[in-house]
Order: sequence, then structure tokens, then C-alpha cells
Amino acid sequence: MAECGKKLGKHRSATSGVLGKAIPRTTSCHSSHYAGPVNPSFETGALDGWEVVSGDAFGIASVSSSPTYWGGSFNKVGNYFLWGFPQSGDPAVGEIRSSTFQASSVMSFLIGGGWDPVNLYVGLVRESDGSLLFSQTGTNDEAMIRIIWDTSGYAGEMVHMIVYDNSTAAWGHINLDDVRTGCDALGDGGLTFNVLGQVNQPPQSATSLSTAQLYASDPIRPQFHYTPYQGWINDPAGLIEWNGRHQLFSQFNPAAPLWGPMHWSHVDSSDAVHWRELPVALFPPYPDNPSDSSGRFTGSATLDKDTGALQLIFTDFSDIALHPNLLPEVVSTAKSTDGIDFPLYSGNPIIAAPPSDSPSGFRDPKVFLDTTDNIWKMVVGSGDTTSGKVQLFKSTDPNFLSWEYVGVLFEGNGSTGTMWECPNFFPLDGKWVLFYGGDGLGWYEVGTFDGTNFTSEKTGLLDAGPDSYATQWYIDSAGRNLIITWMGNWGTSKWPSRVNGWAGAQSITRQLFIRADGGLGSKPIDEVSTLASGEVQNLGQTKVDGTIAVGSSNTARLQMTVDLASSNAPAFTVQLYSSSAESVVLTYSVVNKTLTLDTTNAGYGQAGTWSAVIDVPWNEKLALDVLIDRSSVEIFTGDGTAMTATVFPHYQESKDINIVSYGGKTVFNTISLTPLGSTWS
Repeated sequence: MAECGKKLGKHRSATSGVLGKAIPRTTSCHSSHYAGPVNPSFETGALDGWEVVSGDAFGIASVSSSPTYWGGSFNKVGNYFLWGFPQSGDPAVGEIRSSTFQASSVMSFLIGGGWDPVNLYVGLVRESDGSLLFSQTGTNDEAMIRIIWDTSGYAGEMVHMIVYDNSTAAWGHINLDDVRTGCDALGDGGLTFNVLGQVNQPPQSATSLSTAQLYASDPIRPQFHYTPYQGWINDPAGLIEWNGRHQLFSQFNPAAPLWGPMHWSHVDSSDAVHWRELPVALFPPYPDNPSDSSGRFTGSATLDKDTGALQLIFTDFSDIALHPNLLPEVVSTAKSTDGIDFPLYSGNPIIAAPPSDSPSGFRDPKVFLDTTDNIWKMVVGSGDTTSGKVQLFKSTDPNFLSWEYVGVLFEGNGSTGTMWECPNFFPLDGKWVLFYGGDGLGWYEVGTFDGTNFTSEKTGLLDAGPDSYATQWYIDSAGRNLIITWMGNWGTSKWPSRVNGWAGAQSITRQLFIRADGGLGSKPIDEVSTLASGEVQNLGQTKVDGTIAVGSSNTARLQMTVDLASSNAPAFTVQLYSSSAESVVLTYSVVNKTLTLDTTNAGYGQAGTWSAVIDVPWNEKLALDVLIDRSSVEIFTGDGTAMTATVFPHYQESKDINIVSYGGKTVFNTISLTPLGSTWS
């Protein structure tokens, strides 16, 4: 390992400030086109042309023909690829290098494996002085993703590639395949790859671009959803309208596109659609120790009516492996008078220990006003060995510093997990609504509440798609019940945007209502229409018998109303993010009244199918409202069903929107496609 460390030191000495330049969409690949390394795709079935420089991470077992792993396809090209795991496993370290070749104006390759930009990467090294010109780490997933480097600044120089593994941790390996140079590096079969890679992301602090321009430069970054420029986000937190502006905080790790010591990022908005970035609101308690996972977990926001201050009430999480004298989860608070700085209350924690029946956890406090007795109360997620549960507290303290335990508000039967996270509880349209995260999914319960006990009458999923969790609710000044959900889930390894240095996105703001069947429904807030940017395509009433092209866009709103009574086709399909190579497929079965979202051939995201039964109204008009945003799709139906997925297309051309009617005609009363602009404009 010492020898490996020396070699890494040599390469790293040349990387300071090396970021490369983003490849323009009009890059000429013809000016300098030279052959790449020998055996660029390992199609000899061995490491021919590649030299083991050091260590035991790479060897005869490193070249694999395996097509799939536990998470799906490796995305290999051809028969073989370099898999960094089989030779000696994750604890092994080492380095291999390619043959020497002349740098072309552009090159690309497929990379998979672990994320660690210091200890785990594929690099390009200049032969003359050993300088590391570019490097790219993986995503903590075996599936490989296409990286593109603009190497025109070194065109004609002699270079070689390295695969460097100095990591002994879990995911301590790297995968490589299909190294290309010149024009072949930019596409396949007439299609152009999306330009991905950390080297193509300019540093936020060293650019003259506006926020909207900077965020637009990344081809897979959503444009009208909140994402961190770099780093990781998960749960939305602290949702409130304060001083006339909507406040959105998020669980945030600025150091890596992975979960880590939790900060609270902060943006605000005048309309809950267009966001303005603000300084980080909360920081972990031990920021100088990156191995300490202690942090500020999810919580809620409320108004201090005496001072007008914005108060955050949240989970303080302690890494008990490093702090064995502390409890893992307690409730703390912080207040701000300016909405920027949030000093912690000196008397924290305000709830120093969980109730005794909470062995699974005790987190994510959400404050609400109980309209049955006009007392402020708070729900906290919890659970035991058999089921998840929600704990209930109350307070008559105007400063929300003193809380009394009431009891268990509601508990499950084990079918939705043994720990319920991110609970929210509130009145809506004459009912009471409880929702929570359990067993990796967002669940709702609609029922009645007497001030102490909640009785559920209807249960369902908040979102029927794969990418929705940790939803949070608030009421705005207009009295609307609004939510934002994290467009992610803990069960997937598919975070392709990690190659660009970021991961996680928040949904558009949605309005809640009680559905006709008594369930909980949602729809986009009206202000989403203010994102409109460009000419609307209105097809009007359209009879589809076969296939029609609606338009081409990856940042748009597609709204349709289907007249089922006048249609005779048994099913129709809407194709999104479509090209000759990939497509998201949304199919409605008239017979089964089922809407199915299919992403099995739709980019780097989580592949699968998800379905929901749609409650069609008496007039048999099926309304669909679809938000398309570069790498995500949010689908809303007239009955309140929502489906959310992240997609991450491979190709720039994957923008087409088509409608296909099977076995007859489908009559659309309306079809409109509206281009949408940036949330940062």
C-alpha cells in the first residue's frame, strides 16, 4: 500500500485546479483524432495492453463477461469489461495503466464502482511528466456511466490511462469499459451522448455565469426543481411561509454527493416555484471530524408569535460510536430573526430522551396546531421491534421549549416497517391526515382525530412512483395545504448525477386535497404555470389511431384530457424522453383503469414498472398533467394520483414526446405542450 500511496501522491500533485472545460454542444471532434489505447474495451478477455503497476486489486480475474449484478445491468459494451471487484475484493488496492497513445480532441469511457475522488478513479496521465490531467470516480454502483473529457488542450501529446484503487472501504473498487477517442467518443448510431463527468462542472465560486446559466450547463440537472449545485440532499425540512416567502430547507451534505453529516441547506421563494439560494442554516456539531456522522436531522419550522422569529425544531443526531455517553436522537431548536443565521438554543435539547417504547428510533419532529383544542402539538417518528409508530407531544409554552408527552398517536401492524420516519399530521377538508415514511415508501392515512387518538379510515401511497420519500407538509398564507417530497428513495443504488458531483432533488410544490374515494390526492400548485417559457403547442381535439408526435422537449409540461367515452382503443401510451434508443413509457389500460410507468429502457435511472388504479370521474374524462425536467418526470392524474421517477437519459436526442393508440382510436379533447423555464430565473 505504501508503494501505491507514493504513486498517488505523484499524480495528485498535478491535479490542483484542473477542472477542464465543459464540452460545447458544437464541439468538433475531427481536428485531432488518434487511436486510443490498446484493448480499449478489454475484448481480448484479458488485460492485454494494460500493465499492473502495483498492488493486488487487478489481475487475471478482473476482466469479466458478467452481464448483470444485483442492481441490474453493468451497462457494458461488447462481451467484456474491467470489473474491479472479483480479483481480490474491496479491501485490495492497486493500479493498472494502459498503453501509451496520442491524445485526441475528445475521449470518453464507461465507469462504475465506488465514489472516492481521492482514492478511487480512472485518470488520464501525461507521459512526459506524469501529470494527472483528468480523473473521474464512480457512483457507488456497479452500473457504468459514460464520461466525456475534452482533451483538446493536450491533443497530440503522449498520454496513458490509469485505473487507481487506493480504497479499502466498502465500494473500494472501480469498473471501466469502452474507451473511445475522437468522434466515436461522442455518440452511437446517430445519437449524441449527454456530456457527463465531474471535470465538466465549473466551480460555483469561480464563474461569471448566473445561477440559472450555471445550472443549465449540466445536461441532466433538473431546471425547475431544487437541487444542490454540488453535494447531496435528501429530506425537505422546515417548510413554512415566513415573512411572505416560502422557506425550503433540505438535509444536505456539501462535502460529497453521498449521505453524510447532515447540514440544512436553505432556499426561499415568493411563489414556491422560483427559488433563491441562501446560506446553510444548520451545521453538524462536529464539522472538523469527517468520520463523525453526527448531524442535524429532519424537523419542522414554526413562527415565534412574540418576536416574529423563524424557529426550527429538529432532530439532533449523535454518532454514538464516537459519543457513547450521548443518546442517538433528541429534539433541539434554533431561532432566527433574519432568516439567515440560526443560533442554537443554549438549553438544547428540548426533548432530552425518547419515550421508552421507541427502540427503533426517535426523529423528525413536526409541529402542528390541533384545531380540536387549539393546542400546539408535535408528532415524532418512532417504532419498535414489531411496527412503526408516531409519538405525540403537546406544548402550552409560547416559545416551544417545553413539551409534554401525550402518547402513541398511531401505530402500524408491521406491514409498513418497524420505523416510521418524517411523520406529518394535520386537518384537511373535514378529515385528519397522517403521512409518514415506512419500509422505504411514503404512506398516508386519512381518518378522524379526537385530540388524543387517531383512527384511520383510508390508507394508501402518497406517490405511486419509485422516487418519492420524506414528504413534508405546510400551510401557506392562502390557507393551502402544500407538500414537497424528496425525489429519491433509500432502496436504489441509481444516483447517476454523482458523476457530476451532486445527488438528490426536491419535487415541485404540490397542493393536497381529499379525493372522491376518501384518499389523499395531490396536484401541482397553480404557480407552476408561471414557469412557462416559449410557445405552447396546442393540438386541440385529436383522434389518435396509431402514433402521433406531440413535440420534442426535456423541460416541459404536457397536459392532456382523454375522452374515454368516445374512444374504443383498449389502451394508449405516452412516450417521454424518447429516441431511437430509449424511452419512458406511460400506458393507460382502459379495461383495468390502470396507469403504468415503465422505465426499463429509459436511461441510467432506476429501471422498473409501477402502476396505479385511476378513479375515472362520471364524465369519463381522464386528465393527465406531466412535468418533464431533464432527468425526472412527475405525473398527476385528475383523481389526485401522483407518480414520480428519475430517469437520466443517455442521449441528448432523447426528448421526443409521442402518443400511441393500440387497437383502435383514442380521443383527446386537449393536448398541450408548454416549455418550462428555470426555477432560478
